[in-house]
Amino acid sequence: MIPHRLKTEKAVIEKPGWREYQEDLKWAATKKRLITKTCKLFALTLVLLVVVYGIFVGLGGKSSSHLLAHYFSSSHDKKIDARLNYGKLIDKSNVRALLKSTSFINLKKKSFDFFSDGRKFRIDTSLDINLQDFLLKKLNLDTSRCIGIVGMDPATGKVLSMVSFDKTDPSNNLCVDSRFPAASIFKIVSASAVVEKCGLNPDSKLSYNGRKHTLYKSQLKDRKNRYTNRITFRDSFAQSVNPVFGKIGALYLGKNTLEKYAEAFDFNKSIDFEIKIAPSSVNLSDEPYQWAEVACGFNNKTKMSPLHGAMMASAIINQGSIMEPTIVEQIIDEKGEIIYRNRLVTINQAITPRTSEILNNLMAATIRYGTCKKAFRGYRKDKILSKLNIGGKTGSIDNKSHTARYDWFVGFAEEKEGPRKIALSIIVAHEKYIGPRASYYARIAMKEYFSSYFKKTAT
Repeated sequence: MIPHRLKTEKAVIEKPGWREYQEDLKWAATKKRLITKTCKLFALTLVLLVVVYGIFVGLGGKSSSHLLAHYFSSSHDKKIDARLNYGKLIDKSNVRALLKSTSFINLKKKSFDFFSDGRKFRIDTSLDINLQDFLLKKLNLDTSRCIGIVGMDPATGKVLSMVSFDKTDPSNNLCVDSRFPAASIFKIVSASAVVEKCGLNPDSKLSYNGRKHTLYKSQLKDRKNRYTNRITFRDSFAQSVNPVFGKIGALYLGKNTLEKYAEAFDFNKSIDFEIKIAPSSVNLSDEPYQWAEVACGFNNKTKMSPLHGAMMASAIINQGSIMEPTIVEQIIDEKGEIIYRNRLVTINQAITPRTSEILNNLMAATIRYGTCKKAFRGYRKDKILSKLNIGGKTGSIDNKSHTARYDWFVGFAEEKEGPRKIALSIIVAHEKYIGPRASYYARIAMKEYFSSYFKKTAT
């Protein structure tokens, strides 16, 4: 028998009170509403799936693929989106990838549209189109295998002209081609090194035996006799005397110093440019005669591009600083947003400002009475050229098969009373006959550039 008290407690437990009963009713109503909404949502989803299936079946495979592509986006869009990184400006490596199929050969417009991975972009260049058009019209193609001309603003590294002609491969941009022997242009490097390491100045006295433009091992001996020629450092540079610079390389500088200054002038280094360019190269062995060959440019193995030549000339007129080259001012995407904008970057201080002044003096002597004398005859009486300080260095050497003669000019021009400057680097490969030389193109380029500038400043 269960006691009466326990029966009462059990009844109280089993039978809910009024409050519990009301809460149970509310929960039942809520559960019913949730079940109803879930059923409606499931039915709506089922209807939508049936409609979508009907559309795909009705439109066929081609339209279905199109809708899928639109929904998931295409692979090339994903690639370009990853490159562009919207919201941030891209760098030059991204620009090179973007411009991989875009030609910069002999542009005739400062701005143009291009397509990359199916998307349209607008590019603004730094080119001086008046100078560009002028040089294109002046090219003599009859006697030349190839011509490359680069004009550059020394203070900014901006390319002002980029003109190329390659008879064997018209699609090749010679201005960024690093396969040309540097020849005597490398004397700029050697001269800079000997000024800083040995304290030479333009009036320093040097000597050599034999002819000016040969380089025999016997000419590297430090000897003096009645056949010895005495010459200033300035004149040996202006006249490009090989035995003098051969002795400088072998007896004064040596392998390590030559390597150091070649690197300071960006040989054997990648150049960060919007267009792909191979490094200029120089290799030094442990043989003193090879150091002499490199120092005076008497070899075919030291290679450089016209663009690099303009950078070297810029250093001489820019207090020794080399600016990173650029030809693209900005790139604008199809939405009107700027995705790339160039900026001024100093690569390095190749030489001291004092050394750059001395090299400026040496290169000015080359114009006045050295290897550029003929090309610049009468320039001090010219209406335009007389207002300029002009300097340059020439170089010439045959290719290995002797079927072409490479002819260099690397130099600069600046206002005597003003800030405007231009650095120029020109390579011409002559064939059977010698046509217009690189120094000729340099002269007419300087005159045209400053003629246009003076007209603008006069108005």
